[in-house]
Amino acid sequence: MDYAFHFYNSMAETGIMMALERCLGETQAPPVVLCIGSDLAVGDSLGPIAGTMLKRNPEFRGFVYGTLNAPVTAKEVKYINNFLRKTHPFSKIIAVDAAVGEDADVGLIKVSDGALRPGSGANKRLGKVGDVSVLGIVARKSSFSYSVLNLTRLNVVYTMAQAISDAVSTLSLRTCDALKVVNK
Repeated sequence: MDYAFHFYNSMAETGIMMALERCLGETQAPPVVLCIGSDLAVGDSLGPIAGTMLKRNPEFRGFVYGTLNAPVTAKEVKYINNFLRKTHPFSKIIAVDAAVGEDADVGLIKVSDGALRPGSGANKRLGKVGDVSVLGIVARKSSFSYSVLNLTRLNVVYTMAQAISDAVSTLSLRTCDALKVVNK
């Protein structure tokens, strides 16, 4: 099941959190958030900005990989899958990445039950990652996707990253509270 929320919608954060909750189902451990992207192109920085916001949020309960200071790019996905499964065997992985799409989709944050394939907007053939995916459509798809990512407005990316990080943070608090009840 896919869910989509426009980042300007005042209820986007709540919708993202509820969609993630539904996709993740029962969890045995705090979430792991894999924020994919690079700060070399504004449009590709959605993941690292969201990861940085999560790391700086004192209310977030979980693990974050991929920040502006230590980005995880699409190229590293083949290595990170094994690492995450060994390091966090009981945690569900939420993969966050920027994407390109149709004109009408720009500004949508899509939550999907299932893995994402980073770099597919740039026609890269890389492995899938995550149990649940969060994609922010930051630009219109074109044959010059990398150029389009460089022309993306920072405010769009930043606002989307804020909605995603706030939703994931709220979800992590609810998950940890539920785990405390179960473990009593």
